[in-house]
Amino acid sequence: MRVKEVMRPRAEVIHFDHTVAEAAKMMLKGDYGCIPVERADKMVGMLTDRDIVVRVVAKGLDPAKTTVEECMSEGINYCFDDDDIAVVGQTMISKKIRRMPVINRSKRLVGMLSLGDIANRAQNRNLSHDILSHVSH
Repeated sequence: MRVKEVMRPRAEVIHFDHTVAEAAKMMLKGDYGCIPVERADKMVGMLTDRDIVVRVVAKGLDPAKTTVEECMSEGINYCFDDDDIAVVGQTMISKKIRRMPVINRSKRLVGMLSLGDIANRAQNRNLSHDILSHVSH
């Protein structure tokens, strides 16, 4: 089974210089737990709901003034839409990744893959269980 058969085909990015408040509104509207961060048309990191809580709220920073770049997790792991879901699942296990941007061979963002997508849509229950048990610990 290929990633494109399991992923959510809708994905957005946020520019690195937007505020955390803007990112949070995007995440709320789209029901996202994370959003890729872009600079100069390239993904440079991920902003997660945990990043916002730990790096902004817990430190008493103002989300309306703090930029995404200041609190994002730098670097990004991604997969291709034609990758085998079992191989990507193993990558998610080894890197403890819950969500992963999906790009096409032209390196354009085409979707997002989450643990939930694999658990709900992939027909490999063993893979779903392995990913959930390893990433959750």
